[in-house]
Amino acid sequence: MSRVHDALRRMDPNAGQPQVSGQAAGNTPMAPSAPNELRDLLDRIEIVPFTPAPDASLLDSARPSEAPGEEFRSLRTRLNHLQSLQPIHSLVITSSSPAEGKSFTAANLALAQAQLEGNLTLLADFDFRRPVIHNLFQIQRSPGITDYLRGKAKLDECIKRIEGSNLCILPAGEAVLNPLELLNLPEVKVLMDRLPSIFNWIILDTPPLLFAADANLLATLAHGLVLVVRIGITTIDTVTRAIGSLCRNNMLGVVVNGAHKGELYSKYTYYHSYYYSKPSE
Repeated sequence: MSRVHDALRRMDPNAGQPQVSGQAAGNTPMAPSAPNELRDLLDRIEIVPFTPAPDASLLDSARPSEAPGEEFRSLRTRLNHLQSLQPIHSLVITSSSPAEGKSFTAANLALAQAQLEGNLTLLADFDFRRPVIHNLFQIQRSPGITDYLRGKAKLDECIKRIEGSNLCILPAGEAVLNPLELLNLPEVKVLMDRLPSIFNWIILDTPPLLFAADANLLATLAHGLVLVVRIGITTIDTVTRAIGSLCRNNMLGVVVNGAHKGELYSKYTYYHSYYYSKPSE
């Protein structure tokens, strides 16, 4: 399994410590109070079972010590610490090029956030060109975001909630010929402004920066952006060009993906094997 190494460069060096401002570690506050009609949305959305695809490599709360769970919990802690310092609720997850692990990162970060009590999280698939979130969770692609933006479905008909969790999923929806034109609709900004009143974290999976302008546009509407790079694939040149393409400098940091399990997890595996083992008789 690929291991994601959290390398958020701009975070406070003490971000891995318990959160400040009176927040207990592992207990992130809920989003600001939502209007009644928005709170009612949560009562109307469909609840679906957690049935990840066999090859999806998604976090499983029943096996918390498995890699890369600890890495995503570390990333979660840093982001939640940053959120305690400034109002950050929506996050674009992207990469410079395809096949660098952005969807893998977005899905697992959303799962890690949703494991915290009261931390309602929305994973939204804004990669209308090559959506995969619905495949990872084995749910229907449509109705989804494109259907909502074109007036073909209501928002509560598009969102699914994972049974017994704080995770909601907003799939991409039906394929469209003009993704960028659809994202330029004023309804997208309205949606991005409304969602933080319901969800504490909105995590957007978006197309790569160098292959479409979609992520760049969405980054201007979101509170922050995290860039995913992959060991052995991403080059300094592509990262430099990707960062240079951004219209808004709200990049929070970088997540490095693709390290071999044996390279970095031997000590981690030893520690958890020891911790969870039964005492000798």
